[in-house]
Amino acid sequence: MSTPENPPPTGGDEPGRGLSGVQRAGIVLGGLAVLLIVFVVLRGGDDSGSDSSSSSATTTASQSATTTAAQSTASTSTGETETGDDSGSETGSTSTSTSTSTPAVPASQTITVVNGQPQGGVKTVTFKKGDQAVLKVNSDTADEIHVHGYDLKKDVEKGGSVTFSFKATIEGRFEVELEDAGTQIANLEVTPS
Repeated sequence: MSTPENPPPTGGDEPGRGLSGVQRAGIVLGGLAVLLIVFVVLRGGDDSGSDSSSSSATTTASQSATTTAAQSTASTSTGETETGDDSGSETGSTSTSTSTSTPAVPASQTITVVNGQPQGGVKTVTFKKGDQAVLKVNSDTADEIHVHGYDLKKDVEKGGSVTFSFKATIEGRFEVELEDAGTQIANLEVTPS
């Protein structure tokens, strides 16, 4: 019996027989990267009017797509097979990070006490109702700081500082004082939102 000169094809790597699994995976990942880029570009800027996060996300997504395409090309040309899903999770994390926005933390209002008196006189610190109020007192005098209306009290050491962080839920104007000395150091004003 004679053996044929050309044995029958036994796999998908023969020319003219379609794409290999690695090539298909590269095309799918490249397509997903393109869809992600289109989504980010069409989504536009965030609610604050700044679109710096959008351009940052577009750059990140473009880099991800380039990396994914390079990995697919390298795998195809060397004949290696991909194991794991690193490039897919990279694309997914880019999408997650672009949709997450953190609210801005309100600036701290600071009162400085020098020789038992508020530096620059009694000033008014204002917050809107519903805001997170942050009030810091630096003092060269040891005493108890009392925020009236909210009935918040903290001891401050000589040369130390204390910070009050609370939800501004009560509208009005309230004294902030050195409790033991009976000295007003500020007015806390909470206005309607």
